[in-house]
Amino acid sequence: GLEPVRKRPGMYIGGTDERAYHHLFAEVLDNCVDEAVAGHASRIDVSLDKDGMLTVRDDGRGIPIDAHPKFKNKSALEVIMTMLHSGGKFSNKAYQTAGGLHGVGISVVNALSDEMVVEVARDRKLYRQTYSKGKPTSKLAAVGAAPNRRGTQISFHPDPEIFGEKLHFRPSRLFAMARSKAYLSRAAEIRWSCDPALLKDDDKTPAEAVLSYPNGLADMLKELTTETKTVLPEPFTGRVEVNGGGAVEWAVIWSANGFGEHDGFSRTYCNTIPTPEGGTHEAGMRSALTKGLRAYGEMVGNKKTSIITADDVLGTAGALLSVFIRNPEFVGQTKEKLSTQDAFRITENAMRDRFDHWLTA
Repeated sequence: GLEPVRKRPGMYIGGTDERAYHHLFAEVLDNCVDEAVAGHASRIDVSLDKDGMLTVRDDGRGIPIDAHPKFKNKSALEVIMTMLHSGGKFSNKAYQTAGGLHGVGISVVNALSDEMVVEVARDRKLYRQTYSKGKPTSKLAAVGAAPNRRGTQISFHPDPEIFGEKLHFRPSRLFAMARSKAYLSRAAEIRWSCDPALLKDDDKTPAEAVLSYPNGLADMLKELTTETKTVLPEPFTGRVEVNGGGAVEWAVIWSANGFGEHDGFSRTYCNTIPTPEGGTHEAGMRSALTKGLRAYGEMVGNKKTSIITADDVLGTAGALLSVFIRNPEFVGQTKEKLSTQDAFRITENAMRDRFDHWLTA
């Protein structure tokens, strides 16, 4: 069952503060994004209503509703919602490059919500089941025909018993998280809506928006560097598909006068999960750019470039890196840093040749 999650939420979502509260949204959204990245969904809807219920819906395959092979008297849906580590992320068959939560996933969100409603549209029928604090409050029931709908919809309200009465979803934070996922997943269009009553006058967050970025990180970098005076007119961008369903995508630009308060910045992601502490993929990028610049310097006869360090190269750069790999390994439960050794090689190889070409062009 999910009792351990309610007793020690910190072990599963890193605390009960505002960051942890919003992490529940990340868990639900990641499942939808995984469906999109795997090619099964193309649209995700996120809506926040005025009593703080957050609804996330995709047009993917829908969580299975038939009897679970191990627990004959429960549906697969109920097992996924009420048992830890029961999702489909543990076999390569379901998703080649899933970001979905550290395998913690949807059952943890269920455990920490005082109200949750799951709707699944599969085989032209709509099914619904309700939960509270990790336990079903109704049976899974077919509630009608759904001829033009498919996918999963999850509505939930974090439990004030766990998070206290003061915490609420902040529209600006949810919107930023949704937008970041739209950049990273490329394939998905994310439609955002929020009850206007929740938006204060000084809030720049729109009540409605369609987030779609077919150019991925290149679009994201453009957005982040609109005010920046850059050294070169065009950023160094690219995406390489890797054997086995993986990919490496990047966008790097160098600034003449810094990016706001900082000289440079680096944001990295693995399977759409932010890795604020970097890791092996970031090290691969640093290595590719440093070696590339040294080699270019040697080629054009600039002796000084032989002493260039990675900090010289990236100190004044705005760099975005997103990798998709199978079975990633992270340091720590909340995935702040990627430790998969292969990610270094995959990233360095993907970027190095293309950087050489870009420099000589």
